[in-house]
Amino acid sequence: MHKKSIILISLLILTGLFYGSDAQAEVIKRSFGKKLQLKKFYSVTVDDNNVKWFLTESGIVSFDGKKWILQNKNTQLPKSDVKDIEFVKTSSGRKIWVASPEGAALVSIPVDKKKPVNTYNTENSPLLSSNVMSVAAGANSLSWIGTEKGVSAIRGDKWLDYAYLEQYPQELFKEHPITSLATSTDGDSLYVATVGVGVLRVYRNKVDGISGASDYAQWGPIYMPSDNVYSICIAPDGTQWFGTDMGVARHTGYNTLANWTVFDTKNGLINNFVQAIAVDKDGKVWFGTKNGISVFDGSKWTAITEKEGLTSGNVLCITVDKDGVIWIGTDNGVTCFNKGVFTNFN
Repeated sequence: MHKKSIILISLLILTGLFYGSDAQAEVIKRSFGKKLQLKKFYSVTVDDNNVKWFLTESGIVSFDGKKWILQNKNTQLPKSDVKDIEFVKTSSGRKIWVASPEGAALVSIPVDKKKPVNTYNTENSPLLSSNVMSVAAGANSLSWIGTEKGVSAIRGDKWLDYAYLEQYPQELFKEHPITSLATSTDGDSLYVATVGVGVLRVYRNKVDGISGASDYAQWGPIYMPSDNVYSICIAPDGTQWFGTDMGVARHTGYNTLANWTVFDTKNGLINNFVQAIAVDKDGKVWFGTKNGISVFDGSKWTAITEKEGLTSGNVLCITVDKDGVIWIGTDNGVTCFNKGVFTNFN
């Protein structure tokens, strides 16, 4: 058993928003274990058994609710400069995508030294580049792979053809790198966050190709606070949230040119640099910034910082697990928020 120290702090506004009373919030401190030295948590995904998988500076770690495990037994897994991870259910089983400079690696769960790792690169697949920046799971075994030269997609064992390269040429992605990917609610469309040209959009067409749609950028009636986009979240109701270095944009409905709203520090955000976004089971939107979290319930905003319970204000990733627990990766460990209790792992 790990020793726990409990710090009680008054959070009148916070508790009123999250669980409807003026109770006190607990902050529980725990460690990862004696053998694990983990600090920076860059990316997170949750599998169908509710196991949390994190990308850290030490590699991939998993947490089943009881034990943290560094997944370092399989020597075929990429180890250096890994950018992203994503759980995906394929026709051949439960797997994890790993984005790396050597390609997109796909490994079966549970990860052990005997499991084969299929690493797709330009030498053995139609990938536009082996330098993979981000990955996202669509529907029906469709996976999206963002590289330094563009977006690729594989469905089962079939790679989709490229029908968007005239609209979005490879040079565009080299000059304006991909930072994040998110799929539409049906999984067949992809939102591509970039540095410098806003959000690009592609979709799976009727002939198993990837076609381009209009982009979201700072032009005309589209209200993007910045063309430097670092996070995307598509809510279950289809609402699109885009986090930038100058605030967050919200788009609702299917009219590209209408229904845009911008939020920044002037009207709710604690900090304008939005690095992560997630929607909880109550529909509240969690925005992870460089200086804490802002939670939006549709009308009211609540700020969460280290004072309220975070292990660090520099939030790098956020997810919601199968039980509705919020998991927050930072540059100084992990915070989880469950039923009014903060638990910090570091």
